[in-house]
Amino acid sequence: MSLHIWPIEGIPEVRRGDDLAGLIAAAEPALVDGDVVVVTQKVVSKAEGAMARIDPDDARGHKAIVEDQSVRIVRRRGDLIISETKHGFVCANAGVDLSNVDEGWAALLPDDSDRSARRIRDGLRAALDVEVGVIVSDTFGRPWRRGLTDVAIGCAGIRAVVDLRGTEDARGRVLQVTEVCIVDELAAAAELVMGKATGVAAAVVRGVDPAWLGRGEVHAEVVRPPQEDLFR
Repeated sequence: MSLHIWPIEGIPEVRRGDDLAGLIAAAEPALVDGDVVVVTQKVVSKAEGAMARIDPDDARGHKAIVEDQSVRIVRRRGDLIISETKHGFVCANAGVDLSNVDEGWAALLPDDSDRSARRIRDGLRAALDVEVGVIVSDTFGRPWRRGLTDVAIGCAGIRAVVDLRGTEDARGRVLQVTEVCIVDELAAAAELVMGKATGVAAAVVRGVDPAWLGRGEVHAEVVRPPQEDLFR
């Protein structure tokens, strides 16, 4: 299997109420069945109006919003807050982001990123008559490792996790615990062609294994419930 990944260029600045699927379809009309479209959280939040006003002259003005968007504070260190959101994500500053938004505004996580992905997928089907997977991606840090990477916070039309337990490895050993988070891997791969400061809001991944396509949800499949999380 080989993958071909490219950025979707030409999507204009997204505003509240914009038809994001329509903008993607207009910028990339050659989508085909089986493609996976990765869309950044930032433009999804903008289109859905998941934005909050802040005082641009107050360097800590967004901290009250972080507290409001958190259901639990995990750790504080200086200005950094690690918290749990209502979605179950444990991340920095509850996902509240000031980058690539107008001054005086902060972007919040979408209310339900799986639903957002389904809406985009349905819109692309209506506009282009294609069956594609959709991933909503965001940038997260990782425990024990430096650096950031993009992960999936929502998906539709693609399985979130591929369970390889019970299958054999190359030496014939039966895998006992291997579950692969396909949507995180595809989100990270797509970010390599989108970048952080280019203004590119989406990418296409072509060539994914057809077995990966189907119903999937990040919230239900990727986020560990508290009873399975050794670090909560």
